[in-house]
Amino acid sequence: MTDDLREQVHAAARRARVAANELVLATREVKDAALHEMAAALRTRAAEVLEANAKDLEAGRAAGLNQGLLDRLALTDARIEGVAQGLETVAGLADPVGEVLRGSILPNGLELKQVRVPMGVVGMVYEARPNVTVDAAGLALKSGNAALLRGSSTAEHSNTALVAILRDALEAAGLPADSVQLLPCHDRASVTHLITARGLVDLVIPRGGAGLINAVVQQATVPAIETGVGNVHVYVDASADLDMAQRIVLNSKTRRTSVCNAAESLLVHAAVADEFVPRITDALKKENVTIHGDERFARDPRVQAATDEDWDTEYLSLDIAARVVDSIDEAIEHIAAYGSGHTEAIVTSDLGAARRFTTRVDAAAVMVNASTAFTDGGEFGMGAEIGISTQKLHARGPMGLAELTSSKWVVWGEGHVRSTS
Repeated sequence: MTDDLREQVHAAARRARVAANELVLATREVKDAALHEMAAALRTRAAEVLEANAKDLEAGRAAGLNQGLLDRLALTDARIEGVAQGLETVAGLADPVGEVLRGSILPNGLELKQVRVPMGVVGMVYEARPNVTVDAAGLALKSGNAALLRGSSTAEHSNTALVAILRDALEAAGLPADSVQLLPCHDRASVTHLITARGLVDLVIPRGGAGLINAVVQQATVPAIETGVGNVHVYVDASADLDMAQRIVLNSKTRRTSVCNAAESLLVHAAVADEFVPRITDALKKENVTIHGDERFARDPRVQAATDEDWDTEYLSLDIAARVVDSIDEAIEHIAAYGSGHTEAIVTSDLGAARRFTTRVDAAAVMVNASTAFTDGGEFGMGAEIGISTQKLHARGPMGLAELTSSKWVVWGEGHVRSTS
């Protein structure tokens, strides 16, 4: 069975390579038309998607999936419309392929240009969220890449319906259907075969929980981009506007708890703690948030005493860890010790504090007086995102079209030869 599955995955990769060789020649006009065709097809066939998604949700509830995972899994008319609009937004973005990054003419007359080129075949390994299926397919197409999608079994029916629709739309637009393929999802070996298909797959991107991401990054022989978990902090500084701070904390925590940019920890400067701690405790409790607090937060009987584990936890639920700190440096040290390098936020009226925080905090995105919820490819003007990278090589932060390209040097000469000296 393992050998059969390996051949199944590798055969899909070979078909993807053929498709990628066609996509690299596709003009922006053709790719954009295909993206609009895909968006229209999703709207027209939304009922198929919702019917398939209902099967996944029913199975998920029966399997005991928590509310956060069920929320990630769920599709609605509004969410389908959102991913369709995301495809249209991507169509409106500049085509990264062929962009000249730098160039020059050498003294000997050689003309040099470094230009963006597609990666080729991009593999995605992800959990639960069927919207990723559409986002990944659209971004891969616009950047000239073929996509191999390995979703989870919890979203099997939804992903199958979505990929069938996208493939039909690609063919209708005159592009190869194998530009988007769905890999088997019931055997974890299919992930192994994908991430070790060196020579067949050019890049693999994991998107999900810490276990999935670590397994892919550690086991892959194909180049992998680490999309990290979101142990995200909001720090309320001594000079913070407390009305603003309350709005930002609530939005960062409660807007949508199942996403990686949701705040999981709150740090409050001691100078404002007497006023802000009871105030934010009241506000969070009204939103049914469980607070896991240090001794200064836990003076309130509604607050649970925090454990060491709480500072490390990405809850993805209506829970938050909370601590009072005596200085901005203590806040920064706490973030360095427990943060995941995803998103960190400061609420402050002190320009010097803001600069100190943004300079010293090591994260893919650092917010000043803004909700952590804004760390998102769509919010950053990328149309959609294929993931949020927390590593430092190649890509960091929300990954859109440019992050799905590599580059090559094109050198023009007129019979130039290099001297033997």
